Amino acid sequence: MAQLISRLRLWRGLVLLLAGVYFLVPMGASVWFSVAAPDGGVDLAAYTGLLSAPGFTDSLVLTLELAGVTVAVLLLLLVPALIAVRLGSPRLRPVLEVVCTLPLVVPPVALTAGLIGVLRWGPDYLMDTPFFQTVVFVQDPKFPLVLVIAYVLMSLPLAYRALDAGLRAVDVRTLVEAARSCGASWPRAVVSVVLPNLRGALLNASFLTLALVLGEFTAASILGYQPFAVWIYTVGNSQAQMSVAVSVLSLLITWVLLLLLAAAGRERRGTLR
Repeated sequence: MAQLISRLRLWRGLVLLLAGVYFLVPMGASVWFSVAAPDGGVDLAAYTGLLSAPGFTDSLVLTLELAGVTVAVLLLLLVPALIAVRLGSPRLRPVLEVVCTLPLVVPPVALTAGLIGVLRWGPDYLMDTPFFQTVVFVQDPKFPLVLVIAYVLMSLPLAYRALDAGLRAVDVRTLVEAARSCGASWPRAVVSVVLPNLRGALLNASFLTLALVLGEFTAASILGYQPFAVWIYTVGNSQAQMSVAVSVLSLLITWVLLLLLAAAGRERRGTLR
């Protein structure tokens, strides 16, 4: 038994070492490329010039705004639907699962092409109607809601899996019935009792959605907008070092968010104990 445990620890260490090499070597090479000077020294101009780079702040702010709205829309759609299915219609759960995971089999290019087809549809006599004005409104370059629609569809399977896993670990029906027996209304029972027990799942779903929006390129590029990922690609055509520097920073931001999420989960478990 001791030999088996020793072998398992050895294999675990070997796997962790290989995983570390797999991730850290490209990361280190990217950092070195972004600070390498032509004379062989170190030059931090790619990092110090980020804030003054044209389009950096605008694209980053647009991406964060899109991410915030996408997370809000996704949670407002999914959480009530999942709770309602568990409380009132358990037989609809497979249907909801199929609907939420369906975007996995649709490539982003095909999804974007479908959106373009819908946005361009419509005869000329509809130009003065609210329908046409709505279509124009969702394509506003200052805040393209059409990207929010695309991001919600793309992140739907990830958020569904995270929320469904959280709901599986909680007896929603018992919690709601207990709250109702204490005199709480249905909305208060869900908001005050169920949602606090789903904090980890909500954070996981939010983080996965945020990570997807920060790195999404295909839909935004095809639709002609310039959020952060598209800006990085555009800058890479003329300033390769700055493009890599921004990519490294975006990766670090994602890791920081992951660490904050893990810390929030540990704090929650410590509170429950």
